[in-house]
Amino acid sequence: MQQQIELKVNGETYQTLIEPHRTLLEVLRENLGMTGSKEMCNKGDCGGCTVIMDGKPVLSCLTLAIEAGGREIVTIEGLSDGFQLHPIQQAFVDHGAIQCGYCTPGFIMSAKALLDRNPNPTEDEIKEGISNNLCRCTGYVQIIEAIDAAASAEGGTR
Repeated sequence: MQQQIELKVNGETYQTLIEPHRTLLEVLRENLGMTGSKEMCNKGDCGGCTVIMDGKPVLSCLTLAIEAGGREIVTIEGLSDGFQLHPIQQAFVDHGAIQCGYCTPGFIMSAKALLDRNPNPTEDEIKEGISNNLCRCTGYVQIIEAIDAAASAEGGTR
């Protein structure tokens, strides 16, 4: 039996019918057409599906959509301003932290949540902030450098 839910995503409100067992990732991608969050492991091991919910990074593959009703959700689609990339997105491009790009949205969302709560993180804090995300291509050096650069661009003092 389907239920009507209201999702607040990237500052807009959406009404959609869902089955109660559907994940936030499924609803974002299939109902709302927001395909930036990636479906990778579906077990919460890789972080490719990370979104920000009420200011905290969450794995959308493990979050039921019904639990997200009425909460503030930000996806990778909500970061840029038209063609103007968010400073974190631009730093990932500038530092070669994108490689194949599949894991990039999850890393960027984890980085955004980190920098929102700690605008001047240490390298160890950056590593902790992205510890739920996996990348097979970069070796993480460029990702850490990009997050550090984004912190500086957003007003951090390092």
